[in-house]
Amino acid sequence: MTSLAGRTAIITGAGRGLGREHALRFAELGANVVVNDNGASSDGAGADDSPVRAVVEEIRAQGGQAVAHVGSVTDWDSAGEMVDLAVSTFGGLDILINNAGILRDRTIVNMSEEEWDSVIAVHLKGHFCALRHAAAYWRDQAKNGTPRKAAVVNTSSGSGLKGNPGQLNYASAKAGIAAMTIVAARELERYGVRVNAIAPVARTRLTLQTPGMGDLLAAEPGGWDKWAPGNVTPLVSYLVQEDCHISGQVFSVMGGHVGLEQGWTLVDQWNRDSAWTEEELAKALAKVPSAPPEFAVSL
Repeated sequence: MTSLAGRTAIITGAGRGLGREHALRFAELGANVVVNDNGASSDGAGADDSPVRAVVEEIRAQGGQAVAHVGSVTDWDSAGEMVDLAVSTFGGLDILINNAGILRDRTIVNMSEEEWDSVIAVHLKGHFCALRHAAAYWRDQAKNGTPRKAAVVNTSSGSGLKGNPGQLNYASAKAGIAAMTIVAARELERYGVRVNAIAPVARTRLTLQTPGMGDLLAAEPGGWDKWAPGNVTPLVSYLVQEDCHISGQVFSVMGGHVGLEQGWTLVDQWNRDSAWTEEELAKALAKVPSAPPEFAVSL
């Protein structure tokens, strides 16, 4: 039977959307939950602590254990405070769900430095800050002879795995998160920590802002709502189970679909025992496609 009883989780960006669904489900399964959010808008502007506090109140009203952490994942000290809060309130930390994110979509020729920096900061640095502080805690636990069977789930994106025009900043950050996941899994294995990532598609504030996604993600009247964010959560709650063996993997997840994704793969090669000339390369590579494949969401 699925249970997270006695385990403590930090979930970033948990005031709305996917993070909120993760927090509610984790609490339902018995986890103690540190609910993090700074309440910013979907482009990272502003702050509002009411969403994160509402999630905590909802969990407590259902008999669960939760505490709010209001702060930005891009802030090094704030990320450390999340770990300290988990340990001081619930006695330890077992799970980290890196979920917080924003969008500042723009084509390359129109993107400002600030639009690049803000998205990279929230996604890529935000994942690193929380992961770095959690990893230090788990390393210390292992060195003290009290290792925890810890698990991390990062949040990548199909945009990062396959590329999506108009999202250079977002796609770059999400691709980095996929690579971060693989490296972290290899480094933290010695401390008993597993690290995986998901690339979800669901109806959230962020996806609804992507051109063309509103119609695609609309719920069908009377039918199963395959784009509901809660459909993503079971994979996340499975990956953090103590008896789950999986680590260093990236999964696409949407509706009833779960797919194991792999990154850059050698699809063809040209070898010889001497250096190539430009002319020889032109002939050898003549059939290489002239454009990348189109990005598409499909089940």
